Amino acid sequence: MPRRRTLSDEQLLAMVLALIHAEGPEAATFAAVAKTSGLSGSTLVQRFATKAAMLRAALLYAWDRLDAETARLAETVPKTPEGAVALLVGLSQDYGDNAAAYGEGLLVLREDFRDPMLRARGAAWGAALTAAIARCFGSAKAPEMIARLTLSQWQGSLIWWGFGAEGPVAAYVETELRHFLAAVPVHSA
Repeated sequence: MPRRRTLSDEQLLAMVLALIHAEGPEAATFAAVAKTSGLSGSTLVQRFATKAAMLRAALLYAWDRLDAETARLAETVPKTPEGAVALLVGLSQDYGDNAAAYGEGLLVLREDFRDPMLRARGAAWGAALTAAIARCFGSAKAPEMIARLTLSQWQGSLIWWGFGAEGPVAAYVETELRHFLAAVPVHSA
């Protein structure tokens, strides 16, 4: 008879993900996760088989959480340009206000690019986010194009914030997106 799990998969993956965010993907070893979780290394090997599989599982868990948060925000914001800004500012909240920590987080993105399954999850999230933002520009002439440009501006503002790191990231993103939308007027079809 199998032993009862002391930690659910979700609890364990949250711990692995926290370790990845705190110390980088390379730090997510069986030994480090065993120390953090209180589980034995052999238990972790039974659950994941390899370090790569554990890393993938944790990052897929992160994508699941991001998908859920994106869907939640997309449902709650008004379907207006202001709503698009609110959605992207809401998604920026988790980046924190420490540029060095944000830079460390880019190592996670590197892992997403390296793994075809994780890269596909990123592409799917990008498509869903583009559709959500496009709904905020539904009366414009080319809502999907405006959505893609807005998303590019959002990602660029995150990078520029990282270099300057003046104030909270969410405030910087909001200001930059408002400047962008003021410079690129959204006209009705």
